[in-house]
Amino acid sequence: MKKIYAVTGLAVMASLALPAAWSADPGAGQKLFQTTCIACHGQNGVGIAPMYPNLAGQKMEYIVAQLKAFRDGQRVNPIMSPMAKGLSDTDIANLAEYLSTLKPQ
Repeated sequence: MKKIYAVTGLAVMASLALPAAWSADPGAGQKLFQTTCIACHGQNGVGIAPMYPNLAGQKMEYIVAQLKAFRDGQRVNPIMSPMAKGLSDTDIANLAEYLSTLKPQ
C-alpha cells in the first residue's frame, strides 16, 4: 500500500511541475513572437541570417530551457539576455508551444 501511495504521490508532484506547458497558448505565443522575436528569427521561425538560429520546429522543452537560461542569467548573450529578461514563465511556455508547431526548414 505504501508503494502505491509513493508512486501516486510522485505522479501528482510531477504533474504539478508541468501545468504551464500543458496549458500553453500558441496564439499568445504567436503574438509575442511577432512583436518581439520576428526581427531576428524570421516570420516563420527561420533566422534571417546565420547568426540567428532557426526556432521553427524545435522541441518545446528545449525552447523553454534556453529562454529561461537567458532570462535567469545562466546563459548570457548581448541580444537574447535583455530580450528574455521580461518574459514570464507563461510567456516562455506560449512562445515554446507556438514555435514547436512551426515546420522546420
